[in-house]
Amino acid sequence: MFIEEANNRPEIMKRRERVFLIMAGIFLGSLTMLNILGTSKFVDYSFTVGSVEVPFIFAIGVLPYPITFLCTDLISELYGHKRANLLVWVGLFLNMWVFFILWIGGMMDPPPNLNEHGLIPVMSDHIGRVEVPQQYSFYYIRSLTRVSVFASMIAYLLAQFTDVKVFHFFKDLTKGKHLWLRNNGSTLISQMVDSVAVIFITYAWASYALPLDYDQPIFGQLMTLVFSAYVFKMVIALLDTIPFYILTKWLSNYLEINPSAKYSEEEEEE
Repeated sequence: MFIEEANNRPEIMKRRERVFLIMAGIFLGSLTMLNILGTSKFVDYSFTVGSVEVPFIFAIGVLPYPITFLCTDLISELYGHKRANLLVWVGLFLNMWVFFILWIGGMMDPPPNLNEHGLIPVMSDHIGRVEVPQQYSFYYIRSLTRVSVFASMIAYLLAQFTDVKVFHFFKDLTKGKHLWLRNNGSTLISQMVDSVAVIFITYAWASYALPLDYDQPIFGQLMTLVFSAYVFKMVIALLDTIPFYILTKWLSNYLEINPSAKYSEEEEEE
Protein backbone atom coordinates (compact mmCIF):
# COMPACT_ATOMS: atom_id res chain seq x y z
CA MET A 1 0.00 0.00 0.00
CA PHE A 2 1.47 3.33 -1.02
CA ILE A 3 0.59 6.99 -1.42
CA GLU A 4 -2.86 6.92 -3.00
CA GLU A 5 -4.33 4.34 -0.63
CA ALA A 6 -2.50 5.56 2.46
CA ASN A 7 -3.81 9.10 1.97
CA ASN A 8 -7.25 7.82 2.94
CA ARG A 9 -6.00 6.44 6.26
CA PRO A 10 -5.72 9.10 8.99
CA GLU A 11 -3.41 6.99 11.15
CA ILE A 12 -0.83 6.80 8.34
CA MET A 13 -1.04 10.53 7.73
CA LYS A 14 -0.49 11.20 11.44
CA ARG A 15 2.43 8.79 11.45
CA ARG A 16 4.05 10.61 8.55
CA GLU A 17 3.65 13.98 10.26
CA ARG A 18 5.16 12.65 13.51
CA VAL A 19 8.20 11.26 11.69
CA PHE A 20 8.61 14.51 9.76
CA LEU A 21 8.42 16.47 13.02
CA ILE A 22 11.11 14.25 14.61
CA MET A 23 13.47 14.62 11.64
CA ALA A 24 12.80 18.35 11.43
CA GLY A 25 13.49 18.67 15.17
CA ILE A 26 16.81 16.82 14.87
CA PHE A 27 17.73 18.97 11.87
CA LEU A 28 16.87 22.29 13.54
CA GLY A 29 18.41 21.29 16.88
CA SER A 30 21.66 20.28 15.18
CA LEU A 31 21.63 23.49 13.16
CA THR A 32 21.23 25.63 16.27
CA MET A 33 23.96 23.72 18.07
CA LEU A 34 26.50 24.11 15.29
CA ASN A 35 25.88 27.86 15.09
CA ILE A 36 26.31 28.33 18.84
CA LEU A 37 29.43 26.15 18.97
CA GLY A 38 30.67 27.62 15.68
CA THR A 39 34.30 28.67 15.94
CA SER A 40 34.41 28.65 19.75
CA LYS A 41 36.99 25.86 19.62
CA PHE A 42 39.32 24.46 16.97
CA VAL A 43 40.86 21.01 17.30
CA ASP A 44 44.16 20.05 15.69
CA TYR A 45 44.50 16.44 14.53
CA SER A 46 47.34 17.02 12.10
CA PHE A 47 49.26 13.87 11.23
CA THR A 48 52.42 12.82 9.44
CA VAL A 49 52.62 10.58 6.40
CA GLY A 50 56.24 9.57 5.94
CA SER A 51 58.10 12.86 6.16
CA VAL A 52 55.11 14.97 5.14
CA GLU A 53 52.99 16.67 7.77
CA VAL A 54 49.33 16.83 6.82
CA PRO A 55 47.46 19.63 8.62
CA PHE A 56 43.99 18.71 9.85
CA ILE A 57 42.34 21.50 11.84
CA PHE A 58 38.61 22.04 12.14
CA ALA A 59 36.09 23.87 14.31
CA ILE A 60 33.88 21.79 16.59
CA GLY A 61 30.92 23.53 14.99
CA VAL A 62 31.18 21.01 12.12
CA LEU A 63 30.46 18.07 14.44
CA PRO A 64 26.63 18.18 14.23
CA TYR A 65 26.62 19.47 10.63
CA PRO A 66 26.57 16.14 8.73
CA ILE A 67 23.38 15.08 10.52
CA THR A 68 21.58 18.03 8.94
CA PHE A 69 22.31 16.66 5.47
CA LEU A 70 21.16 13.17 6.48
CA CYS A 71 17.87 14.69 7.63
CA THR A 72 17.33 16.74 4.46
CA ASP A 73 18.21 13.72 2.29
CA LEU A 74 15.70 11.55 4.15
CA ILE A 75 13.03 14.23 3.89
CA SER A 76 13.81 14.74 0.19
CA GLU A 77 13.55 11.01 -0.43
CA LEU A 78 10.37 10.41 1.55
CA TYR A 79 8.48 13.71 1.43
CA GLY A 80 9.77 15.46 -1.68
CA HIS A 81 11.80 18.54 -2.43
CA LYS A 82 9.10 21.00 -1.37
CA ARG A 83 9.15 19.76 2.22
CA ALA A 84 12.96 19.73 2.18
CA ASN A 85 13.11 23.30 0.87
CA LEU A 86 10.58 24.39 3.50
CA LEU A 87 12.83 22.98 6.21
CA VAL A 88 15.81 24.86 4.76
CA TRP A 89 13.87 28.15 4.99
CA VAL A 90 12.76 27.40 8.56
CA GLY A 91 16.41 26.76 9.40
CA LEU A 92 17.33 30.15 7.96
CA PHE A 93 14.74 31.91 10.13
CA LEU A 94 16.00 29.93 13.12
CA ASN A 95 19.50 31.29 12.45
CA MET A 96 18.08 34.78 12.36
CA TRP A 97 16.23 34.14 15.64
CA VAL A 98 19.46 33.04 17.35
CA PHE A 99 21.16 36.16 16.01
CA PHE A 100 18.29 38.33 17.29
CA ILE A 101 18.35 36.86 20.81
CA LEU A 102 22.12 37.35 21.04
CA TRP A 103 21.77 40.93 19.83
CA ILE A 104 19.03 41.69 22.39
CA GLY A 105 21.07 40.09 25.18
CA GLY A 106 24.09 42.20 24.26
CA MET A 107 22.04 45.41 24.14
CA MET A 108 20.69 44.91 27.66
CA ASP A 109 22.88 46.70 30.20
CA PRO A 110 26.11 46.45 28.16
CA PRO A 111 29.43 46.99 29.95
CA PRO A 112 31.15 50.27 29.02
CA ASN A 113 34.46 48.74 27.94
CA LEU A 114 33.45 46.66 24.89
CA ASN A 115 36.04 46.75 22.12
CA GLU A 116 35.46 46.91 18.35
CA HIS A 117 34.75 43.16 18.24
CA GLY A 118 32.08 43.37 20.93
CA LEU A 119 34.37 41.74 23.48
CA ILE A 120 35.28 42.70 27.02
CA PRO A 121 39.07 43.16 27.19
CA VAL A 122 40.69 40.35 29.14
CA MET A 123 43.07 41.45 31.88
CA SER A 124 44.63 38.02 32.19
CA ASP A 125 45.72 35.32 29.78
CA HIS A 126 43.88 32.71 31.82
CA ILE A 127 40.12 32.67 31.39
CA GLY A 128 38.45 32.00 34.71
CA ARG A 129 40.85 33.91 36.95
CA VAL A 130 39.63 36.82 39.05
CA GLU A 131 40.95 39.35 36.53
CA VAL A 132 38.49 38.17 33.87
CA PRO A 133 35.18 40.11 33.95
CA GLN A 134 32.18 38.06 34.98
CA GLN A 135 30.30 38.72 31.72
CA TYR A 136 33.26 37.81 29.52
CA SER A 137 31.93 34.35 28.58
CA PHE A 138 28.64 35.75 27.26
CA TYR A 139 30.27 38.42 25.12
CA TYR A 140 32.91 36.00 23.86
CA ILE A 141 30.31 33.43 22.79
CA ARG A 142 28.09 36.24 21.46
CA SER A 143 30.90 37.59 19.31
CA LEU A 144 31.85 34.20 17.88
CA THR A 145 28.25 33.06 17.41
CA ARG A 146 27.41 36.30 15.64
CA VAL A 147 30.22 35.56 13.21
CA SER A 148 29.14 31.93 12.83
CA VAL A 149 25.50 32.80 12.24
CA PHE A 150 26.27 35.44 9.62
CA ALA A 151 28.71 33.22 7.73
CA SER A 152 26.64 30.08 8.09
CA MET A 153 23.38 31.73 6.99
CA ILE A 154 24.88 32.42 3.57
CA ALA A 155 26.82 29.15 3.37
CA TYR A 156 23.82 27.26 4.73
CA LEU A 157 21.45 28.54 2.05
CA LEU A 158 23.93 27.82 -0.72
CA ALA A 159 24.75 24.34 0.60
CA GLN A 160 21.27 23.14 1.57
CA PHE A 161 19.58 24.27 -1.62
CA THR A 162 22.46 22.73 -3.56
CA ASP A 163 21.94 19.50 -1.61
CA VAL A 164 18.22 19.35 -2.37
CA LYS A 165 18.70 20.33 -6.03
CA VAL A 166 21.50 17.84 -6.70
CA PHE A 167 19.66 15.11 -4.79
CA HIS A 168 16.62 15.40 -7.04
CA PHE A 169 18.78 15.81 -10.14
CA PHE A 170 20.35 12.41 -9.51
CA LYS A 171 16.98 10.93 -8.53
CA ASP A 172 15.45 12.04 -11.84
CA LEU A 173 18.57 11.05 -13.79
CA THR A 174 18.51 7.48 -12.43
CA LYS A 175 14.68 7.28 -12.36
CA GLY A 176 14.64 6.62 -8.63
CA LYS A 177 17.44 4.02 -8.70
CA HIS A 178 20.95 4.12 -7.21
CA LEU A 179 20.06 5.57 -3.84
CA TRP A 180 23.74 5.73 -2.88
CA LEU A 181 24.48 8.08 -5.78
CA ARG A 182 21.98 10.79 -4.88
CA ASN A 183 22.74 10.50 -1.15
CA ASN A 184 26.52 10.77 -1.50
CA GLY A 185 26.60 12.95 -4.63
CA SER A 186 24.31 15.64 -3.24
CA THR A 187 25.98 15.68 0.18
CA LEU A 188 29.58 15.75 -1.08
CA ILE A 189 28.93 18.58 -3.53
CA SER A 190 26.86 20.68 -1.11
CA GLN A 191 29.33 20.26 1.73
CA MET A 192 32.17 21.48 -0.45
CA VAL A 193 30.07 24.57 -1.17
CA ASP A 194 29.46 25.04 2.55
CA SER A 195 33.08 24.49 3.61
CA VAL A 196 34.46 27.04 1.15
CA ALA A 197 31.76 29.61 1.81
CA VAL A 198 31.79 29.55 5.61
CA ILE A 199 35.60 29.80 5.97
CA PHE A 200 36.08 32.62 3.46
CA ILE A 201 33.04 34.58 4.67
CA THR A 202 34.24 34.28 8.26
CA TYR A 203 37.71 35.48 7.23
CA ALA A 204 36.28 38.43 5.30
CA TRP A 205 34.01 39.54 8.14
CA ALA A 206 35.84 38.52 11.33
CA SER A 207 39.24 36.99 10.73
CA TYR A 208 39.95 37.05 14.49
CA ALA A 209 37.58 34.08 14.84
CA LEU A 210 39.95 31.85 12.86
CA PRO A 211 43.23 30.38 14.16
CA LEU A 212 45.50 32.18 11.69
CA ASP A 213 49.21 32.93 11.86
CA TYR A 214 49.66 36.29 10.12
CA ASP A 215 53.38 35.69 9.76
CA GLN A 216 52.55 32.90 7.29
CA PRO A 217 50.66 32.99 3.93
CA ILE A 218 46.96 33.38 4.75
CA PHE A 219 45.46 31.68 1.70
CA GLY A 220 47.20 28.39 2.46
CA GLN A 221 45.91 28.45 6.02
CA LEU A 222 42.36 29.17 4.83
CA MET A 223 42.53 26.27 2.40
CA THR A 224 43.78 24.04 5.21
CA LEU A 225 40.67 24.92 7.24
CA VAL A 226 38.45 24.32 4.19
CA PHE A 227 40.16 21.01 3.42
CA SER A 228 39.99 19.80 7.03
CA ALA A 229 36.29 20.65 7.43
CA TYR A 230 35.43 19.09 4.08
CA VAL A 231 37.35 15.87 4.73
CA PHE A 232 35.58 15.48 8.07
CA LYS A 233 32.18 16.05 6.44
CA MET A 234 33.04 13.81 3.49
CA VAL A 235 34.01 10.87 5.71
CA ILE A 236 30.83 11.22 7.75
CA ALA A 237 28.76 11.59 4.57
CA LEU A 238 30.16 8.34 3.18
CA LEU A 239 29.58 6.57 6.48
CA ASP A 240 25.99 7.75 6.70
CA THR A 241 25.14 5.90 3.47
CA ILE A 242 24.46 2.77 5.53
CA PRO A 243 22.01 4.39 8.00
CA PHE A 244 20.46 6.28 5.07
CA TYR A 245 19.70 3.01 3.26
CA ILE A 246 18.41 1.38 6.43
CA LEU A 247 16.24 4.32 7.45
CA THR A 248 14.90 4.85 3.92
CA LYS A 249 13.85 1.21 3.62
CA TRP A 250 12.35 1.03 7.10
CA LEU A 251 10.59 4.39 6.95
CA SER A 252 9.21 3.83 3.46
CA ASN A 253 7.48 0.71 4.78
CA TYR A 254 6.50 2.25 8.10
CA LEU A 255 5.07 5.37 6.42
CA GLU A 256 3.75 3.44 3.39
CA ILE A 257 5.50 5.76 0.96
CA ASN A 258 7.03 4.70 -2.34
CA PRO A 259 10.33 6.68 -2.51
CA SER A 260 10.80 5.67 -6.15
CA ALA A 261 7.63 7.46 -7.23
CA LYS A 262 8.13 10.43 -9.54
CA TYR A 263 6.30 12.77 -7.19
CA SER A 264 6.15 12.93 -3.44
CA GLU A 265 3.00 12.69 -1.36
CA GLU A 266 2.94 16.46 -1.20
CA GLU A 267 3.10 16.86 -4.97
CA GLU A 268 0.55 14.09 -5.55
CA GLU A 269 -2.00 15.90 -3.39
CA GLU A 270 -1.56 19.08 -5.43
